[in-house]
Amino acid sequence: MKRIISLLLVLVMVLIPLSACKTEEKPADKVEETKPEEKKDEKEEAKDEAKDGAKEAEGKIAKVGLGLVSSSGRSKEAEEGKGAVAQADTTLAAVGFDAEGKIVSVTIDVAQTKVEYAEDGKFAKELETDAKSKKEKGAEYGMKDKSEIKKEWDEQMASFEEWMIGKTADEVMGIKVKERDPGHKSVPDIPDLTSSVTITVESYQAAVKEAWDNAVDAEGAVKVGLGVVTNTLRSKELEEGKGMASQVDTTAAAVALDAEDKVVKAIVDVVQNKVKFDDNGKFEAELAAEDKSKLDLGDEYGMKDKSEIKKEWHEQIKSFTEWMEGKTIDEINGLKVKERDPGHKAVPDDPDLTSSVTITVEGYQAAVTEAAKLAR
Repeated sequence: MKRIISLLLVLVMVLIPLSACKTEEKPADKVEETKPEEKKDEKEEAKDEAKDGAKEAEGKIAKVGLGLVSSSGRSKEAEEGKGAVAQADTTLAAVGFDAEGKIVSVTIDVAQTKVEYAEDGKFAKELETDAKSKKEKGAEYGMKDKSEIKKEWDEQMASFEEWMIGKTADEVMGIKVKERDPGHKSVPDIPDLTSSVTITVESYQAAVKEAWDNAVDAEGAVKVGLGVVTNTLRSKELEEGKGMASQVDTTAAAVALDAEDKVVKAIVDVVQNKVKFDDNGKFEAELAAEDKSKLDLGDEYGMKDKSEIKKEWHEQIKSFTEWMEGKTIDEINGLKVKERDPGHKAVPDDPDLTSSVTITVEGYQAAVTEAAKLAR
């Protein structure tokens, strides 16, 4: 009996280690190795920052420009039963560009102004103190009924302006065009515009390109507007020994405003379209292909020698528009003025301007005011 018990104990002692060997050991939880954070290369970080900055700048106004293209080429001499007609066509563009030169805001208008004479050389209609532009005329312009797409000029221009947003001036100049008829040689020929724009766009393209070529910095601007003021008051009827002399004065302003409606930058220019007729209603001189504006004329305008402060027109208007910066339209219109002589009734009488501006500023204030009102 003792031997049996002893044998059993031996067997138990042998089996216990064997069973322990067969027991599966639970694997320890795997610990993932943590890799140290990979640091971006400094050049890569700079590139990312540049990209972010570019995205932020895209669509924000960085520059503003004013373009002006003018001609008196459509004026007509007197004919049997018809008096002479002087016509000034001035195309204007106020454009806001982003840092990449893409168009953010664009307004285009045309001042198409006539001075009409009767056969006897007298005015056939009253002279205008503030002639309407094509946009101001709206449906009154009368293109809709003649249009193959039944759209008025201002409607077609709105479509063309909308198409320009996000494009550069070069892209606007490069638009594919076609000749609709002998009088319309540069009509858009792209799917985006064929159903909405059938007007000739050549002069509008040129005005936008000029706006880009003359663009100036306008950091902080959120909108840009165009102001146009036109009159024919300096025109003259036929007098003894003198022919007829028409003059159309068009003042244009491109104004960039900040979020508080203060002027960031203002550009003002004037074109004076002059056409002279002899006592028979014929042109006294060949009409120029393009009439230069005062800014384009520069020193050639010839004010410096006649100026009491010996400053040319472009120098004086620069001083005046720089004075506007940081001011509201109300502050600009609230400028104290004086009458220098019967022909100059609104000359600045402000210490900041008396030594730099002796020109009449009333028309410039009016154009800037309109630009601010219509800014977008």
